[in-house]
Amino acid sequence: MAHPILFGAAYSVYVRAVRLTLHEKAVPYDHIDVDVFAAGGPPAEYRARHPFGRIPAFEHDGFRLYESGAIERYIDTVFPGPALQPQDPRAQARMNQALSVLDSYCYRTLLWDIFVERVRTPALGRAPDEARIAAALPRAETCLHALSEISGTGPFLAGPTLTLADLHATPIFVYFRMAPEGAAMIARHPRIAAWLDAMAARPSIAATRSPLE
Repeated sequence: MAHPILFGAAYSVYVRAVRLTLHEKAVPYDHIDVDVFAAGGPPAEYRARHPFGRIPAFEHDGFRLYESGAIERYIDTVFPGPALQPQDPRAQARMNQALSVLDSYCYRTLLWDIFVERVRTPALGRAPDEARIAAALPRAETCLHALSEISGTGPFLAGPTLTLADLHATPIFVYFRMAPEGAAMIARHPRIAAWLDAMAARPSIAATRSPLE
């Protein structure tokens, strides 16, 4: 059986979430870099894999898939290794709730409105949009409060065991903590801070380190 192939750039939080899933399941894979922000956009061949031109895309034995959440669930279902989706209906619902919160509310706020503006924009020689950052901070507080409540007594985001929610969230929070506002906010949420420190110590995190860190 051929190794699965992951397409996408190593800096992408969603590509990293899939890579984390593969590493936690101990699945060997091939990674083909695709930079959708390159001049001219993604190549036409990649457009055939992902009609929206986003990353990641995935292929396994001729089966093509895109959307990171779908890819992560497929990997967990198809490959052996520790289960990353709870079997208990309520625990599974909590995991899915956390995943939805991350995609619907956290991703744009924590990543684009705060990390990109505060960290990446100055690195590229431009001034950050301070109004955009300020407007995002209350939304970020809501995100962290919601995830703290979902985690309950933890220690993981969806309860007592590692799930896809943790692997989906960690790349976003690694970047968010690189912004001073993000680091300060995480410190005010002890459950999130303890969770992120524990995740940062996992071998899969070191194996998938982003070039932007």
